[in-house]
Amino acid sequence: MATTFSESKHSLMDRAQQRLATTVAEPQWTTRQKLALTCRVLFDGGHDSGLTGQITARAEAPDTYYTQRLGLGFDEITEDNVLVVDEDLTVLEGDGMANPANRFHSWIYRARPDVNCIVHTHSFHVAALAMLEVPLIVSQMDTTPLYDDCAFLRDWPGVPVGNEEGDIIATALGDKRAILLAHHGQIVVGATVEEACTLGVLIERAAKLQLTAMAAGEIQPLPDKLAREAHDWTLTPQRSRANFAYYARRALVRHPDAVTG
Repeated sequence: MATTFSESKHSLMDRAQQRLATTVAEPQWTTRQKLALTCRVLFDGGHDSGLTGQITARAEAPDTYYTQRLGLGFDEITEDNVLVVDEDLTVLEGDGMANPANRFHSWIYRARPDVNCIVHTHSFHVAALAMLEVPLIVSQMDTTPLYDDCAFLRDWPGVPVGNEEGDIIATALGDKRAILLAHHGQIVVGATVEEACTLGVLIERAAKLQLTAMAAGEIQPLPDKLAREAHDWTLTPQRSRANFAYYARRALVRHPDAVTG
C-alpha cells in the first residue's frame, strides 16, 4: 500500500535527493579524462566551431589548469593530448601550445575560487542569439539550471587574448554560472567538470529554444518562485554527476579513443 500520498512536495523532493545521493555511482574518471569526455560531448552537441573555444579544468598544482592543445578540434581531444598550463599559459605538461584566448580563463579562476571548470564555445544557436544582442531567456523547465544564472555582456570587446578582455569578461560574469557574450559565444563555469559540461549542453539547447520561440511569438516568463525552485532542484552535484555519466557513455560509443586509460 502506498504511504507517500499525503506527503508534501518539499518532503518528496528531499526524499528523492537523498535517494539520488546514495544510488548514483561516480565513475572513477580522472580530471584529464573528464575534460576529454566533455570535449567529445560538446562536439556531438553542436559546439564545434573549428578550432575556436576552450575547455579548462583546474589541475592539482595551484594556479595551473588543464586545457586542450591549439590545433586540435574538440573531436580530437584525448586524455593523452591534454596540456597543463600556468596562468601565463606556459605549458608545464604536454606538447604544443594553448589557445591564447585561454588568458580570460586565468582571470575567471582568479576571481572565482569556487570555479573548477570553464567551458567556452561558439555553438551555433548561442552564436546566432549573440548576434541579436539580447540576453538568454530561460522559459522552459529543462533549462532552469540557468534561470537567473546567466549574465550578459552586450558590448563586444574584440578578440579575447588580452588582459583587458579577461578583466571585462570576469567582471561581467560576476557570481553567475554562465554568460552570453554578444557577437561572440558563451561561457559556463562549474564547481565540477560534470556541472560545467551539463550547463554547456543546456545553454545551447536554451538558445535554440529561445530562437525558435521568438520566431513563433512572444516568450512568456516563468513564475519566479517556481523557476528558482526548479533551478535548485535540477542543479545539484548528484544530478550533474548523473547527467555527465549519461553524456559520457553516449560519447564513448562514438568516440572510444577519448579515454585511453
